[in-house]
Amino acid sequence: MTREIEYTSLDQIALDPLNPRLGRAAHQLNLDQDQIYDRMKDWSLEELATSFLESGFWPHEAVLCVVEPLQGQDRLVVVEGNRRIAALQRLEKAYAGEEASKRWRDLIEGVPRPDRLFERVPFIKYENRAEVDAFLGFRHVTGIKEWAPPEKAQFIAKLIDEGGLSYRQVMRKIGSKTDTVERNYIAYCILTQMEETEGLEVDEVENRFSVLFLSLRSKNVQEFLGIQGKFGIEPQNVKPPIDANNIDRLKEYSKWLFGDADTPPVVQDSREVDKFARVIASADGLEYLRSVRRPSLDKAFVIAGGDQEEVYELLSSATYNLQESLSSIHLYKGDERLISISKRLLANAEQLKKTLELD
Repeated sequence: MTREIEYTSLDQIALDPLNPRLGRAAHQLNLDQDQIYDRMKDWSLEELATSFLESGFWPHEAVLCVVEPLQGQDRLVVVEGNRRIAALQRLEKAYAGEEASKRWRDLIEGVPRPDRLFERVPFIKYENRAEVDAFLGFRHVTGIKEWAPPEKAQFIAKLIDEGGLSYRQVMRKIGSKTDTVERNYIAYCILTQMEETEGLEVDEVENRFSVLFLSLRSKNVQEFLGIQGKFGIEPQNVKPPIDANNIDRLKEYSKWLFGDADTPPVVQDSREVDKFARVIASADGLEYLRSVRRPSLDKAFVIAGGDQEEVYELLSSATYNLQESLSSIHLYKGDERLISISKRLLANAEQLKKTLELD
């Protein structure tokens, strides 16, 4: 295997039909090169194109490729650097008069066609994708060019399912934390199980994958879905994550987190998953979610007693602050502003006494 930089013309490099940024649905469509390009051409390629026109294609930014069969013939497929190649393709189409976008036509106005840019594309060839996995993991899962949450989880699942790696081995390969790798894998397995479950609508699950991923931090969610035993074991023993006797709960969970054709999700934002976890741990909260056609998470949270801890914290903070102020308040007993604040405090204390029926 050589890792030396080589050069080839742009038309000899194929876009990757398995590019995680295309999404899992696209991977199942066996897209040809034109279809892949059509999906990629609006991926904010202008900055890359401008850089190419001003500075050329720097060798240290060489794309990483493997040779694989595509549409019946072996092709040089780029597995890292697809946006760079798509940007070059769109530039070349602009120079060929095949670009409808005025923005791209303006981009090349007054700039002579740089033939060398399209004829000498730097690349490094690897024997197979596995040799590039560690780089992809560091760059796109834990690095500065992060993939979207479902793309990260899909990549981790690929390393485990196809590469036979353990959570710890994946962690060492991509530089993530072991528990994060584990939760990504289990979340991805739940996603694929949801897709295979009859009567479950999953159109929004992949779009809101971070909600699924974050919810699995909660022991309450794990217990509701019956997946506590799926954590802390080897990944090959995880599937299926949801047992048959908990499928109805999986359907409820999906409806509340992602909605369906008739109702919006109860959890509107990933920041609300902790509230949701508190609700499903409460019999009263669950009863409310199950019995109301369009339940409100805030109301369910109150019903579940979720705001009780907040009340404790607010009163505790007020008590400690008052105690601290008493050490020096006598120094300012004639201050009018202090007197006004103290009167409000006494009025609130009196209301608290009545509400709690304190003697």
